[in-house]
Amino acid sequence: MRWGIACLMALMLCACADKSDPARTVTGADADNGLAVMSRVGCSACHMIPGVAWPQGLAGPSLAGFAKNPMISGRFPNQPDVLVRWLIDAPSMAPSTGMPAMPLTQSEAQDVAAYLYTLDD
Repeated sequence: MRWGIACLMALMLCACADKSDPARTVTGADADNGLAVMSRVGCSACHMIPGVAWPQGLAGPSLAGFAKNPMISGRFPNQPDVLVRWLIDAPSMAPSTGMPAMPLTQSEAQDVAAYLYTLDD
């Protein structure tokens, strides 16, 4: 009986633990270059992006607070490897998406992902 109560108490303590996602990082990526890449390829034509003054697109969601979102496009886990794939060729992952395939190299997509993971406000 005591063992059962102890297990129940342990489970209750685990339920109260902080379940926030750890900070997402993209190893070897350059967030500052990611912002420059986003400006160059025109991501702000569709998205409002902190750090880009103009244009402020409304076709896609605002990217403010992106780092805190648990999902990408409401469908995929917000993890660096998934995000990089999404940034390069979203239609291959979700054919019905409005997000086009982007002219990004793997390195550029990693830099963009690194910048997006700085957006936690």
